[in-house]
Amino acid sequence: MQLSELSKKPQLTKLTIDKPELVEKYGEELDFFMYDRQPLHVFSKIAKSSKSEDIAEYLEILKDTVLNEAGEPVMTEENILPLDLMTEAMALIGAQMGK
Repeated sequence: MQLSELSKKPQLTKLTIDKPELVEKYGEELDFFMYDRQPLHVFSKIAKSSKSEDIAEYLEILKDTVLNEAGEPVMTEENILPLDLMTEAMALIGAQMGK
C-alpha cells in the first residue's frame, strides 16, 4: 500500500455535548463540528496545553477546532462560549482526537 492512499481531505465531524447537567442547563443537546484530521500544530498545542494551566492555550485550541456546520470557528475575538461548554468541548475534542 502506498502512503498516498491514506492521505485524505479532512471532513467535518459532528460532536454533541450531551452531558445531562449541561442539557438541563441549556435546554437541549448542543452540536459542534471539528475536522476529523487535524494539522500537526493542533496536536502540538493540545500536548503542550495538557502540561500547562495557561487558559490562552486552551482558547486557541478551541478557536481552531470548535466549528459550525460550515466549518467556520464558533469562537472569535468577539464571541466566546461559557466556561462549562468550553470545558466539555475540550473533553470531546480530546476523545475524538484519541481515536
